[in-house]
Amino acid sequence: MNGMLSPSLMCADVLNLQSELTVLDKMGVEYIHLDFMDNRFVSNITLDTGLIKATKSVLTQMKRDIHIMAYEPQQYFDRMDIGEGDIVSVHYEACEKLSDVIADIRQRGASPFLAISPDTPAEVLCDFFDVIDGCLVMTVYPGFAGRPIVPGSFEKLARVKSLIKESGKNILMEVDGHVSWDLCRKMRDCGADIFVAGSSSLYQKGLDIEDAVARMRELVK
Repeated sequence: MNGMLSPSLMCADVLNLQSELTVLDKMGVEYIHLDFMDNRFVSNITLDTGLIKATKSVLTQMKRDIHIMAYEPQQYFDRMDIGEGDIVSVHYEACEKLSDVIADIRQRGASPFLAISPDTPAEVLCDFFDVIDGCLVMTVYPGFAGRPIVPGSFEKLARVKSLIKESGKNILMEVDGHVSWDLCRKMRDCGADIFVAGSSSLYQKGLDIEDAVARMRELVK
């Protein structure tokens, strides 16, 4: 299976979001990455729930990849219209009753992913391999685009992939954080399946988005 792309909408041109979504959708890009932050779990606010909900009506092929960096994420599910076909990543560090949150995502027809921040050990994922479809490994500290990759990230990606293989489960590994032209191939070699691409690659200034997508596809195939 080739690597799959999930361009980060928070890095796109805010004045042309719908047109950029349409272009990516027509190109057959697998996912659009939608970051939601509550200014508590991370000290920032990005896309609001109304915008995330609105994206659903303009997509024909591309699926929503919703990354909720917030405490008590369930309170936002209805406002985002989470449902069939969506990936929904919630943070291990932000949920008191994580099993209940994962079950809620599944009940809505979406695919639950478990996100872990750089300082969280890979091993915490093992307790949830029976109930998740994927994991999102942060290779930068969450909250802002353009941050440098955290040392040890490649080793962590390889460790997560090893744990998945040991489990025998069919679980996807998504990487989010400084997925740049010079690092994405190494991330792929560590076992990443889905690549959240933003300001360090697809959305670099001066690049044509169609050319950028084609270039990244070659690097992560």
